[in-house]
Amino acid sequence: MPVTWSSPVRFVECDQQGVVFNAHYLVWADEASNLWWASLGLPWDEIAARADPVVKASSLEWSSSARWGDVVEVDAESERVGRTSVTVRFTVRVGERVCCVVRNTYVGTAGGVSVPWPDDVRARLTAG
Repeated sequence: MPVTWSSPVRFVECDQQGVVFNAHYLVWADEASNLWWASLGLPWDEIAARADPVVKASSLEWSSSARWGDVVEVDAESERVGRTSVTVRFTVRVGERVCCVVRNTYVGTAGGVSVPWPDDVRARLTAG
């Protein structure tokens, strides 16, 4: 089940035409990721201390623009869980209109190298 983070689009996030600049979609996904980890019972300070997830890859696919004055909602949900990684899908929308889908693949690390998720973390990732 997805968790949802929302925010009004701020003027500073837009270009001269009032359209959200593309990099802000990644910022919103990052904001939603904290809520997503917490929804699994893994608040960021806990998961960072145990598996130190880092973003290995991000992809963005736009279908329409968010604009100044809109309220964006970002639905976050697990899409794929691997031995050392998890891909989270962030659907950015205004009302029912999808603006962008962001996919971030997080890899658990220790000492700068990827490591398998601890068993209890993997159980939460697969259940979520």
